[in-house]
Amino acid sequence: MLIKVKNKASLTIDDFTFKCAIGRNGIKKNKKEGDKSSPRGTFSLGKLYYRQDKVPKPITKLNIKKITKKMGWCDDPLEKSYNKEILINRKIKFEKLYRQDDMYDYLVVINYNTKKVIPNKGSAIFLHLTKNYKPTLGCIAISEKDFTILLKIINKKSKIKIG
Repeated sequence: MLIKVKNKASLTIDDFTFKCAIGRNGIKKNKKEGDKSSPRGTFSLGKLYYRQDKVPKPITKLNIKKITKKMGWCDDPLEKSYNKEILINRKIKFEKLYRQDDMYDYLVVINYNTKKVIPNKGSAIFLHLTKNYKPTLGCIAISEKDFTILLKIINKKSKIKIG
């Protein structure tokens, strides 16, 4: 099952087309940390994270993990935990997963630069929620309604093609 993100406005899977947001600077083949672009390519999907205190447990075939207050995602290229889930540590730069806004109430890790991690190639690339479809810092974002539909369609073998 392939999710296709072709441009700044749409994400397609099977017969469904959803409005989406991508990185502020578009889609780039040679993504770099902090360039505000979404990576071009086809990627597998990782875990689905969710905020148990804000949203219901999702119906999905993906592996699921609850987001806790101490959970982060390392975006510090100098750290060995770069582009991995971490427990928040003030000495390491990170993206907070337990947020006040609703963006990360549901998020799926896009496995970009996650297997053989290359420092500065980009980190914390997620499929997450949006309410306004404003450009992201590199992630793909869709509405919560569309996200819950998508979760019922995809499985552990699904991939996302960006660009």
